[in-house]
Amino acid sequence: MVEKAITAFVNFLITIDPIGVVPFFMALTAGFAPKLRRAIAYRSIIIAGVILLVFTFAGQPLLHYLGISLPAFRIAGGALLFLLAVDMVVAKEGGIRAPTPKEEEDAAHRHGDIAVFPLAIPLIAGPGALTSTILLQAQNVGDPTAQILTAAIMIGVLLLTVACFLLAEPIMKLLGLTGVNVLTRVLGIILAALAINNIVEGLRSSFPVLNG
Repeated sequence: MVEKAITAFVNFLITIDPIGVVPFFMALTAGFAPKLRRAIAYRSIIIAGVILLVFTFAGQPLLHYLGISLPAFRIAGGALLFLLAVDMVVAKEGGIRAPTPKEEEDAAHRHGDIAVFPLAIPLIAGPGALTSTILLQAQNVGDPTAQILTAAIMIGVLLLTVACFLLAEPIMKLLGLTGVNVLTRVLGIILAALAINNIVEGLRSSFPVLNG
């Protein structure tokens, strides 16, 4: 159980990346009053939490309904997480970790709520976090204790994220953009290893001959 808890924590810590999203939060809320900035921080975390919880309990049944096996999803999910890891290592603001320029332009024209887009989606509850949620819960099918623990750890990382938002200015003064990027690169390397492990395990389950 301890190993599962550590695995879940590492996965969510890397894919949600509380420190890494701080520069985005700072840029999106630049010039906002402290009270409004706090409100946006809380709202974005609540929205992201609801989305992730939905995938926590509905992700595995959805895979079953669509006829997608866990090994197949582990391979596909591992590939997606590897792409995310590459973006993190090269400090690239791609469509996986951040909204594309066209998405930002569309959101600006619609005058949307930045707590929903792009903060909650895709910066917090992005493809990486959603994939990790489904993978972790699918691996714990039949073990409700492990599933509840995984959900609790996910909520814990979200609370850590909102704490980083509230302390955004001190964090940026302490680390600077360079420090944040260095930390993100280190986490990206770890995520790459986790992604490859998912791909390998998925291939082994799909092709038992590889176990020999």
